[in-house]
Amino acid sequence: MGLALDIAKRVAFNRQKSFSRFIIRLSVAATALSVAAMIITLSFVNGFQQKVSEKVFSFWGHIRVQKYEAGKSLVAEETPLQKDPSVENIIRQQPGVTQVQGFATKSVVLEKNKEIEGVLLKGIEENYDSSRLKPYLVEGRWIHFNDSLYSRELLLSAQLASQLKVNLNDTITVYFISSVDGSRTYRRLSIAGIYKTGIEEYDKLFIIGDLRLIRRVNSWRDDEIGGYELFVKDDHSMTAINDALLNHLPPEWMSRSIPEIYPNIFDWLNIQDVNRNVIFIVMSVVAIINLATCLLILMLERTRMIGILKAIGATDWLIQRVFLYHATVITLAGIGIGFVTGTGICLLQQYTHFIKLDEASYYVRYAPVTINWIQVAVVCMTTALVCYLSLLLPTWLIRKISPVKAIQFR
Repeated sequence: MGLALDIAKRVAFNRQKSFSRFIIRLSVAATALSVAAMIITLSFVNGFQQKVSEKVFSFWGHIRVQKYEAGKSLVAEETPLQKDPSVENIIRQQPGVTQVQGFATKSVVLEKNKEIEGVLLKGIEENYDSSRLKPYLVEGRWIHFNDSLYSRELLLSAQLASQLKVNLNDTITVYFISSVDGSRTYRRLSIAGIYKTGIEEYDKLFIIGDLRLIRRVNSWRDDEIGGYELFVKDDHSMTAINDALLNHLPPEWMSRSIPEIYPNIFDWLNIQDVNRNVIFIVMSVVAIINLATCLLILMLERTRMIGILKAIGATDWLIQRVFLYHATVITLAGIGIGFVTGTGICLLQQYTHFIKLDEASYYVRYAPVTINWIQVAVVCMTTALVCYLSLLLPTWLIRKISPVKAIQFR
């Protein structure tokens, strides 16, 4: 190893001008570009999926438990269920479940300044954990539940506020239409806060109010709700917990994960994995081809050296190691530069948000970034390993070189 490494150092750090020096720089640049592209792609896809998923889960939790009704749309008014301590106990016993909250929805029509909009009122209880939704409040405050009957406040999305031409603290008329007999009643409620998630499916459809108001309008009992929202500790365990609940809940209850209820959003997010994998494959091929080409050119330029080394008794494997060490230096230099460049761009985006996006199309105002340092390390190490293994094949050509012909090579 010492002799091969010493020769490789002399070849690698030779300052004489040659065509191979340009090829080496090109290979280092190609490897750096590939590694940087993979790190950036991984961080941006992770950030994008995490940020959008976080918005969805903050609004609806990870799993929804409600009454089973075959053929009924999952985004519709729920049939009331009486709070059941035994069911709540089953839910809380599932490993990974961190929070259980009651909710209900009601179809309503908002009217203000002769402008009307049909929406769903999401009713929540006083003990609802508002910390998940407060970050999306752009104006005002959270609902107060001080009134003994029901809170006369609600949260409205910025999109609906613009369509209805209303502002914070304005009073708006909310019409409730019975799905049983078509009777109509209304309440005048104050806008306590205006939120914006950036997800059009939520912003144009939901307002948030007091669950007690829905109970009063629907003539429900005080312990009746539309269902439970469940939050879990790890998103990846959501499907397993949902499957376990389906096996343990009473027959008249059902559970559905939020990706099942809003498949369009999560199918779109999963497509990003395909894009990421395509970029990974393309960048890996670029790095391998460039390094293999560089190594072949280095061997061609050093053909006479190979012949001389063979003539004085050097083994084929020793000469192979010389070029492998040289190529390894090039690979590590490219990976190092790519690591610094890729993580540098990601950190710059993380702190400055210089890459902006159309929130209406992408659900976020800027490209979110999540750097997973373990994944970054795996990218660098895997790139080094794959490149090293791919370089073994070109060096086998050394075994075919005749010392006499190599020394005479011009």
